[in-house]
Parts: sequence; C-alpha cells; structure tokens
Amino acid sequence: MAPHHDAAAPQRETWTSSTGFILAAVGSAVGLGNIWRFPGVAYESGGGAFLIPYLVALLTAGIPILFLDYAVGHRYRGAAPLSYRRMARPAEALGWFQIVLSFVIAVYYAAVIAWSLSYFVFAFDLRWGEDTAAFFVDEYLQVGDPEISTTLVSGVAVPLVLVWAAVLVIIALGVTKGVQRVNIIFIPLLVLAFVGLVVRALTLPGATDGLNALFTPDWAALADPGVWIAAYSQIFFSLSIAFGIMVTYASYQRRRANMTSSGLVVAFANSSFEILAGIGVFATLGFLARQQATTIDQLEGLSGPILSFVTFPAVISEMPGGNLFGAVFFGALVLAGFTSIISILLGVAASVQEKFGLTHRTAAVAVCVVCSIISIGLFSTTSGLIALDTVDQWANNIGIVVSAIVMTVLIVWVFRTAPVLRAHLNRVSTFRVGRVWFVLIGGLAPVVLTTMLVQRVRTLATEGYEGYPGWYLLVFGWGTIAVVAVGALVLTLIPWRGRDDADFRAWPELEEEQR
Repeated sequence: MAPHHDAAAPQRETWTSSTGFILAAVGSAVGLGNIWRFPGVAYESGGGAFLIPYLVALLTAGIPILFLDYAVGHRYRGAAPLSYRRMARPAEALGWFQIVLSFVIAVYYAAVIAWSLSYFVFAFDLRWGEDTAAFFVDEYLQVGDPEISTTLVSGVAVPLVLVWAAVLVIIALGVTKGVQRVNIIFIPLLVLAFVGLVVRALTLPGATDGLNALFTPDWAALADPGVWIAAYSQIFFSLSIAFGIMVTYASYQRRRANMTSSGLVVAFANSSFEILAGIGVFATLGFLARQQATTIDQLEGLSGPILSFVTFPAVISEMPGGNLFGAVFFGALVLAGFTSIISILLGVAASVQEKFGLTHRTAAVAVCVVCSIISIGLFSTTSGLIALDTVDQWANNIGIVVSAIVMTVLIVWVFRTAPVLRAHLNRVSTFRVGRVWFVLIGGLAPVVLTTMLVQRVRTLATEGYEGYPGWYLLVFGWGTIAVVAVGALVLTLIPWRGRDDADFRAWPELEEEQR
C-alpha cells in the first residue's frame, strides 16, 4: 500500500540518500566523547580486556536501542514529541523530556567547541607555554569559585558567538542544504585528519609503550561488575541514543529506507572511530611519558577536557612539528563537536516547529538565539568551567539514563508498541530484527540502566561532586534535572498549535502485527 499523504500538507524534507543519512548519524555519534572519554575508560577498565564487555554492550544495548530510536522516528515521521504523541498520546511528555535535555546539552556543548576553536588558533604559536594547566584554567578560562558569575571572559565569549552564528546558519538551511551538506564535507575531513594524527603519533618515540598500556589485557577486570557497567555506559553515551536525536534523524529518512543496515553501519563506524582515537591518544601519551621519564600510569589527565586542553598541549609543545599536529588535533575536535551539536539542535528546532506551527527557519532562529544567550551568559564567565562540569555530569549520568529507562519501559511494557516497531523495521529493512530484540530492550537494557542510575545517584547524593558546595550542586546539578522535567511538563500541556495530524496514518500499515 502506498504511503498516506495529506494533499494539503507540504512534503516533509528528507535526506537525499542513505549515504547522507548515515554520514549525518555518524557525525552525531562521533563527538568529543569518542576522543577524550573512550581511551581513558578503556585504560582504567581492563585495557585490552575491556573490548570484550564493550563489544557485548554494543550488541546487546547500543544497537538494539539505536534500532528502537530509528523505528519510532521512521514510522511516526516527526521529531521526538510528535513521534511519541503519534505512537501514544501520553508519551508526548517523554519526547519533550528528551528535547529539553538536548537543549540543555547543546547550551554547554557549544562552549567546549569554542574552547577547541581557540586552541586551534593557539596551536600555531604554542601560546599555552610550558604550564598548560595554569594557562587553561587561570589565563584562558579565568576560573573562579563555584558561584553564579556575571564576569564575561572575552577569550571564550568571542569564539562562542562564532560557534552559535555558524550553528544558526546550518540549522536554518535545513536538513539537506544545511545538516546533510555539512556532514558530507566534515565527516570525511574528520576521518582523514584523525587518521593523519594517528599515523604521526605512531611514529613518535614511546608510542609502543602507550599502546601496550592501553591494549595489554587485565583479564581479572572482567570479574568486576563496574567494568561491565563502564562498557554499557560508554556505548550508551557515545551513540547519541535515547534523547531524541536519532528519532528526529530517522524521521527525515525516506519511507523505503533500509533502516537496520544503516544502523549497523553507524554503530560500527562509531566504535571504529573510538578505537582509532584510543590508538592515537595513547600513542601520544606514550611519547609524553618517555619525554618525562615516567610511565603512563603516573601521568595525570588521561580523559575529559583535561586530556584535550592540558595534557595534549603539553605533548604538542614537546614534539617535532607540534604546531601542525596541534592545529589538526584541535581542528578535529571542532569538526567532531560541530557535527554533534547540529544534530542535537536539529531535533530541538524540529520539535518547536511542529508544536507551534512555525516555519523551519523561524524555529531554527528562535531556538538558536535562546540557546546562544543562555550559553554565552553561563559558560563564557569565570564560573563557566565549573558550571559546565556540573551540568554535564547530571545531564548525562542522570538525565539521559532516566530518559532511556522510561523510553524502553513505556514502549515495551506500557504501550506495548514494540511488536509494531519490530514489524516496521523488518518490513523496510534487509537485516531483520528477531524476537530477542524484545528481551534486550525490555529486559536487559532497563536492568543495566537502572543499575547505572542507582549507583550514580547514590554516589552524587552521599559524596557530592568534585568538592563543590552543596548549594551549587543543588542549583546546577539537581536543578538541571528539575528544569528538564518541568520544561517537559509545561511543553506537553501547551495546546498543539501546529499540525496535530489527527488523520496521520503510519506506513506501512501493520494491523496484523498489532493483533
């Protein structure tokens, strides 16, 4: 049966090809976390042995939940709130929870891209000097006490304005002329740049020491439940799943697109890039350890922003041709961050467009202007780094995990739409999804995610975070989750002003599978 279309409705924009969709999805998944999170997590979680739980997590949680996102977006043809609403009206609130969470993440993620842009410029004259930590914290970010600061740091504010201007232009241009075109250019460029970095890193003295440190397996670590939780956590956070991005991206895919095969390509491309990043990072750290006459385990700053903006500049300053290596490295960070943030904001803009009946361009401008004002006001101040660190901790480790638990439970156990979504994927795809998928998304995923959530909440509630004052964690940590929850409730209660699509009919029709 042919897809149903309302004759009076404009045709929904689509990716021009599966390649365009795959590159955009890879661009969303491959972000800053691939570069600075995976290598450190792998090193601390059993080295080479970590690849076993990592692969198990990819196959049993990452890919199944990615398929779930794809199925919802592709079948119900909307950003997260509209897709969930079409699936089951009460589920609209889940869509808005994911979108408000995406909004929050975009607001601070832009600041890290701005830092990378600044360091791209700094690399040409190695402006960070010998004490890279002092330069990053004191001179560049001018970090103060945990407070709500109104003192702008111009060195951060200016590149942040440039980042938001670029994001606004891309989102306003739309799916094919903006997001797809950027990813078609940026993703091959990113891969080429990073392959070049890895090749250069492997030629450095001490590179083998770094690789041995990363890949030497500690088989005893496999008996540690924390290592398995770390593997699921890494897969989960690196694939851009369960907070609306992939639902939105899939909704722009053509009706007869091969969704599961595309998902497999995206998932394995993302993991391949993470392993490539691990090789490059630890080969470089091996060089640093040799230069300092120490060992890898004695180095500080092996993950997170400190790895990128303190440890790597120290390495770059000591290597021959460091200026070029540094420019390419920080250029790669900008590319990786940029392709991720446009995926996050496309979902936000599309949701606002659909809810309020706006044009795509009007929604894009409204969302990006509001985001940029909050972003510049909060994260280009002297308390920007501390605020970013706190908001990121709660948004990722609490917000996204809650979103995924609620999503899987609602779809599988409450609304019982998983059989329809499986049938949809199998009808349009060549790689068929078996019934074990129900067990993975309805049983294993909620159990693992709930374990992760309980552990993290207990730790944050009893031990705090990074020694920050309790009031600060209440405002920027738990307050972030409260803002997301309240925002989702308010946006759900606002009357639907756009096309509610009461006559929407999902295609292909699957009444038989529903029964």
